Amino acid sequence: MTNAKRTNYKTVLFDFDGTVFDTVEGITRSIQYALRKHGREEPLDRLRCFAGPPLVDKFMEVFGISQAEAEQLVLDFRERYVPVGVYESAPFPGIGELLQSLRQAGLTLGIATSKPQNMAELLLEQSGLKAAFDVVTGSSPSLNNEKKWQIVERALALCGADKSDAVLVGDTKYDVLGAAQAGIPCIGVRWGYAAPGELEAAGAARIVETMDELLRLLTA
Repeated sequence: MTNAKRTNYKTVLFDFDGTVFDTVEGITRSIQYALRKHGREEPLDRLRCFAGPPLVDKFMEVFGISQAEAEQLVLDFRERYVPVGVYESAPFPGIGELLQSLRQAGLTLGIATSKPQNMAELLLEQSGLKAAFDVVTGSSPSLNNEKKWQIVERALALCGADKSDAVLVGDTKYDVLGAAQAGIPCIGVRWGYAAPGELEAAGAARIVETMDELLRLLTA
């Protein structure tokens, strides 16, 4: 973990799954549903790692399968996730107050997520949080999703942000690495889905335990 000495950020991008919204139940149950269609039984706890990263890549990484097999599993995942699983989620307690405080501090806020953009927008709208963000940037509904760094780059461009005073807030190594590839630091949050030591190993600029700590860091 490196020290981020400068904290006068002007643009703050947030990951979605595991950072703004607790989506793990709907995602893991829908992954489990997809795997069962192919005769594979996995406990929900083992599937937590699927909350957040691009699913095709994650299926290939975890199960050592081909891209074609992974793409079919994503289609099967969506059979349950789109009508049911997406609603098995809720904003993390305190996130609304955090976003309000950041906006009052004059920061530009955006979402940069590997989740399909339409789903992220739907959940933000239904929870009353969409207005807190200047931009919402996610992946397309197709299976050929952009990499995390590409989504971060696109969000920065839409915000008109200068990389020298922008930061990504996320909960997994995919956020840390994606931010680094896009040329900005990443603040890791403990309330998400990272494995122990994952954020440190990936090189998060800072790691915070609570939303109050994050607020203090972003507005220092």
